[in-house]
Order: sequence, then structure tokens, then C-alpha cells
Amino acid sequence: MSNEQSPMSIPAAAPAAGRGVSIGLLLAAIVVIGINMRVTITGVGPLLEQMSASTGESVALLSSLTSVPVVLWAILSSFAHTLSHRFGMNRIVLCALVVLALGTLIRSIPGPEFSLWFGTALVGVALAVANVLLPAVVKRSFGRHVALVTSMYTALFAGCGALASGVVVPVSYAVEPNGGDAGWRFALVAVAATLPIAIVLWLLHMRRFGADSGRRIERGSARGPSVWGDPVAWLVGLYMGAQAIMFYVMITWLAPYARSLGHSEVLAGYDVMIFQMVGVLGSVLLPFTMRGRAERWVPAMLPVFSLIGVSGLLLAPEGIFLWISLIGLCSGGSIACSLTLMATRARDHHTASALSGMGQSVGYVIAGAAPVTFGALHALTNGWTASLLFLLASCAAQLVLGLAVGRDRYVFDRLQEN
Repeated sequence: MSNEQSPMSIPAAAPAAGRGVSIGLLLAAIVVIGINMRVTITGVGPLLEQMSASTGESVALLSSLTSVPVVLWAILSSFAHTLSHRFGMNRIVLCALVVLALGTLIRSIPGPEFSLWFGTALVGVALAVANVLLPAVVKRSFGRHVALVTSMYTALFAGCGALASGVVVPVSYAVEPNGGDAGWRFALVAVAATLPIAIVLWLLHMRRFGADSGRRIERGSARGPSVWGDPVAWLVGLYMGAQAIMFYVMITWLAPYARSLGHSEVLAGYDVMIFQMVGVLGSVLLPFTMRGRAERWVPAMLPVFSLIGVSGLLLAPEGIFLWISLIGLCSGGSIACSLTLMATRARDHHTASALSGMGQSVGYVIAGAAPVTFGALHALTNGWTASLLFLLASCAAQLVLGLAVGRDRYVFDRLQEN
């Protein structure tokens, strides 16, 4: 019997009216969770100079704060599926939201510098779980509308992440006009103001849907096939990593790059915001492009925009607005495409959860090293050319992988063929 539930599925015993309310609560919860999935990390980049002045650490070292969550995603993503299977998807998502709130508060509390790094680590742990399980939640409850719902919350986390990049510096100066310690700490908390609402909405969803108790895995029991041995799963993971390189490099290094072109600190923050806001458009447009025969080619067509944009930054940096807009269009569409593939390349939501965990683990191993590599090349050469060539190479890799992952194949299909 298939494990896949029907679209918009909730427990069969629920009356029709209750089913509509439950789906509405779930959609609202996903929307508000989406709002909070990137603001906790995208606000860091524009504040690096203030944080450096406050803590005495170099900008290069503090830029690693954006890599800490990504590294943790690489390490922990594959465990999210196991936790979900054992304790229930709904319970684990709730725990992730609570840990995200705690991490956001801890890293902003004045005191030892350790709290900044520890709070950031908690943020990374929470987002590792949410990143993995949301595609599976969507697969479980919105079967035929996976691309639409995925693009919706992807657009929200991209858009709100963009707003966070643009407002953190003005907010910090509103609190501390001289750019002191209190300003950037308050700004990092303020951008996650809707997180308590996400927790309440998820609790209401759980009250109607159920706790989703999970299943105990008995010792010695037979385990199913592993996604780690499936070539389609590896294509999804590698594609995830190739596209993530661009996003995490840009949110970390676009502001310092813009500053090197003569932009003010506030304007550089707006540059990061523009990059991400255009990404929202890419996310929104994705479900309209992944239809019919075009669906096969979309994963490979997206990086063409970044290839043009990065080439522009190399050859004509004065046109930065156009170039970061093209890169943002690709970035927003690519993350939505990656998350959609994690659902559509699986035949049921259990497989989608496993594929999402494996794919994001592989993807973020690659992405976690990207900002550090970009920064090391910049420091080594005392310029931007080598760093931008590194981004061009990542775009080319995404294009090649897109040609392969775009083929209509499913995880574990090879086992049935054999």
C-alpha cells in the first residue's frame, strides 16, 4: 500500500468543514514559518562592520557567523528524517521553532562573545530541521500543489530575508545612533518578531491535525533502502549545493563588495535587499515555468541568469544593480526549484523527508564552504576577480547538474527496474 496521502490530506475522520480549517491553519503556519526561515541569518551580513567594531573581531572572522548555520545544516539535515520518523513530524517542527526562538534571543544578549556563536549554532540546528521537514509537510498535505505551496513559502523566506538585510542597519542606528553594541543586537532580534506567531499557529495546527506520534524503530528490524545509495538523490543534493553557493556568498559578501565600489553602509545593505527581493520574483514565477515540456529544462535554464550577472560584475561593476538583479532572479528560482525537486522526485512524503534530509546535507556541505572560499580568494589576491571566477564556476556546475536532474525520474525507481 502506498504511503502517499491525497492532496490536502488530513486524518480521514475529520469532517469536511474541519478539514478546510485544518488546511487553512497549516497553510498559515507554513507561511509564517517561511517568514522566519532566513531573517535570522540574512540580517548578519550588513551588520558585520558594526559587530566588528563592537566585539573587536575582524569582519573576515565574523563573516563565518553565516557559515555556522550552513555547516550545521550539512551535518544535521540527514538526522531530521530519523527524528521525524521516531517522534512525529509535527512535534519535531514545533521543537525546531522553539529552539530557533531561543537561539535568536541568546545570540543577541549582551555578554560573553560565546553567546553570539552559541546562539547562532542553535539557530542553525533549528533551521536544519525546518529546512528538511517543510518539503515533506508540503508533500504530505498539498500533493498536487507541491510546486505552488513550495514557491509560496520560498518566496516569503526570500522576501523577508531581503527585508531583513535592508532594515537591520537603519534599525540598529535608530536604537544606537553611534553604531554601538545595543543597536545591532536589537536589530537581530527585531527581524524575528513574527516567530512567536509561527509557534502559536503550529500549535493550533497540531491541536486539529494531531501530534503525529511517530513510530519506534525496533533493534534488528529490517530497514528500507537508503537514499544515500540512489543516483537521483545525489543529483538533487549536488544541484542543491551548486545553487546554494551563490546565495550564501552574496548575503555574506555582497555588502563588502558594494562598499568597495564606494557605496555607503546603508546603500550596501539595500544592495543585499535588492538581490533577495528579486529572488522573490524568481520563486513566485517558478511554478508557472515548471509545466509541460519546459519543466525538463528549467533547472538548467536558471543558472544562465547568474552566468550573465557574475560576468557583468567582472566586466562592468558599475552596472551592479542590473547584475545583482539577474543573480537574484536565478537564486530565488533555484532554491524553489531545489526544494520542489525534493518533493517531486519522491513518490511519497516519507521518501520526500529522507530525500530532503540527504539532499540538504549534501548541498550545505558544499554551500558551507562557499563564503569562506570566496573570502579567502579575496584576501589572498587583494581583489575580487578570483572570487568572482569561483562564482562563475559554480554557475557552470549548476547548469550541468540541471541538465541531469531535470529528467523525469524518481528516487528508488532503479530498485523496481531491477
